[in-house]
Amino acid sequence: MLRHLDILVADHNPIFVEGLRSLLSNTGDERFSYHIKGVANNGLQVAEYLGNSQPDLFLLDPDLPEAEALKIVSSVKQNSAKTRILILNGSGDPAHIQAAFRAGADGYMLKSGSEDELLLAVGELAEGRTFVGRGLMPTESQNNHSTLSPDLRFAQKSGLTRREMEIMKLIGQALTNKEISERIFISDQTASVHRKNIMRKLGVNSTGALIKMAFENHLV
Repeated sequence: MLRHLDILVADHNPIFVEGLRSLLSNTGDERFSYHIKGVANNGLQVAEYLGNSQPDLFLLDPDLPEAEALKIVSSVKQNSAKTRILILNGSGDPAHIQAAFRAGADGYMLKSGSEDELLLAVGELAEGRTFVGRGLMPTESQNNHSTLSPDLRFAQKSGLTRREMEIMKLIGQALTNKEISERIFISDQTASVHRKNIMRKLGVNSTGALIKMAFENHLV
C-alpha cells in the first residue's frame, strides 16, 4: 500500500527549498508519496510548526538562523517518536556528525549530494533505517587520536571480540567487505561473516545502523 509521507523542511535558502519541493513532490514509487507540508526559515518557525504537527520526515539544515539544531533534534525525538530526521549540511565535520547522531538524528548527508542520494536517504529513513551520506567518513588522521577507553567500554557492553571491534571501526569508516579484507589481510567471506556476527550481537540489520552506532560511541 502506498504511504503518504508529510515532510517539514527547515532551511533558510529559498532556492534550495524549492529544489527539494520540486524533486520530492514529483517523485514517488510503489512505497511512498512525498509531500512538503511545511517550510521553516528559522528556529521560531520550526517550533511553531512542530507545535501543531508531527511530520513523518524532517529535513533540517543545522545552520538554520535563530536555532540550536541539536536541541531541535533532541526535542523532536522526545515529542514525536514517528518523526524521522535527516540533517542536510554544507560540510561534513565528523564531530558535528557524531553530535547529531547522539542527539537523535536518523540520517546525515551533504547538500552537495545528488538527487538520487537524497531520494535514497528519505527512502531509507521512511523504511526505519539509518542513512549516512557519501563523503562523510573521518579521515585516517582523524581516527588516530581516538582513545582506547571508548573502545573498551563499547566492547564490554556489546560483547564484541577484539577482531570484531577492529572490523566495527572499519565499518564505521564505511569500508566495504573487500576494503576491510585488504586492510587487515582476511578474505572477503571472512569479513562478511564478521559483519553479520556484529550485526547480530548489536541487534541491527543494516550497515547504516552500524555506522551510526560507531559514531555515537566515538569509535571513529
